[in-house]
Amino acid sequence: MFDFLISTAPARQDSLARRGLTPNDSRALFSLDADQGRPIGTLANQWGCDPSNATFIIDRLEKSGLAERRAASVDRRVKLVTLTVHGAQTKSDLLKEFHLPPAGLGNLSKVDLLSLERIFRKLHSDLGHSHTDGDPAMPTGKDAG
Repeated sequence: MFDFLISTAPARQDSLARRGLTPNDSRALFSLDADQGRPIGTLANQWGCDPSNATFIIDRLEKSGLAERRAASVDRRVKLVTLTVHGAQTKSDLLKEFHLPPAGLGNLSKVDLLSLERIFRKLHSDLGHSHTDGDPAMPTGKDAG
């Protein structure tokens, strides 16, 4: 499974590179939305990094026009990070590309594909995730066949 995942990485890297993004940038995009702002400290905690590193990533997204900081309504000292319209569209485009099946899956039979989907859903649910939680790494029923 690891070897297959690694072999498909160039397609994801190419998709990011066409947009001038890094894997950390995409992780940030997938953590943000246009409506609900998130404080950088919360993002840093989610990403398992120092707040200064999260700030660096958000700075990159802001310079690219993908994210913006807004003052929180309850405490104007707190800055909330949201996606811009361009950021939301980029996130959507990336998710569509990342959900395209790798070429090697086209060689599998429908039975094998259904078995693979069932196995990945079970693995994912065993981790405590629902397949509908918006995780870009997990296909939904419409994406998996």
